[in-house]
Amino acid sequence: MSTAPVPTGAGPVTPPPADPGQSPAQRITSIMVYGHSNLLYWWPVWLVSFILAGVTYFEGQQMAVVPKGTVVKHGLIVDGAPHDVLIAPEGTSFGLAREEGQAATPGMTVSSNNSLGVLFVATLVVVALASTILLRGLVSLVALVLMITLVVTLALFDLWNDVLLFLGGLDIRMNAAGYLAVGIPLLVAWLLVIFVYDRAHYVVFDQGQIRYVLEVGDNEVALQAEGAVVEKKRNDVFRHWLLGFGTGDLVIRVGGPNGQAIELENVINISKKLVLIDKMLKEKAITVAA
Repeated sequence: MSTAPVPTGAGPVTPPPADPGQSPAQRITSIMVYGHSNLLYWWPVWLVSFILAGVTYFEGQQMAVVPKGTVVKHGLIVDGAPHDVLIAPEGTSFGLAREEGQAATPGMTVSSNNSLGVLFVATLVVVALASTILLRGLVSLVALVLMITLVVTLALFDLWNDVLLFLGGLDIRMNAAGYLAVGIPLLVAWLLVIFVYDRAHYVVFDQGQIRYVLEVGDNEVALQAEGAVVEKKRNDVFRHWLLGFGTGDLVIRVGGPNGQAIELENVINISKKLVLIDKMLKEKAITVAA
């Protein structure tokens, strides 16, 4: 067998190097999708708790619990200098722990601005309502616009203090430890639920098969993927967009329009996963950038 002559000075032929900006292809034969609990949307509460605790500690104001009837005396001479002094009623005391011969300090770190307490309560109430009451489509958008308009209008006209005064002279304050007492347990629970508990609540799209577990502790169920239809429910703007950053509720229908429906709530990054699932159901396996 003869071979073609090699030109003088020629070297071995090698393929051109890959573009460094291009990711290598990866063949995917299975996609697992997790559903999440509504606790997923409670991250603003623990985040705001840590922020407000930090602001309160940084401000460094102190608060004491005093007996009823305590009065403030301005300019009272103590140790040769004028001071503002709290005077407890006769026969009562402030109950502050102190060592013999040393002055007692209040010990509770709070902010002098009651806006922090208002912000914490507002965050807690809004997140609780948004994660419990589901408003889909235009209704959720209208509710969100009205809520933002009300909050901004009251802030621009400096009416929040008047509103709180009308509601019984509310002065909402919490010490720094109180914010942490809410934020730390909630963060721990959030991490455990999102990354441990919710991992037992899933749907797997395999080649020609759909496997799922909808309730934690149930056995895995397998169905044929032939003819399956996957769709996303309409969004709740506040829950899925603002709190979930692109979450959504996934519905898989197996066996035609009237067949069994499998619903997976609060799926993260649902739009991208829908594209991959649709391609897999049609092609059995897909190739994507790694």
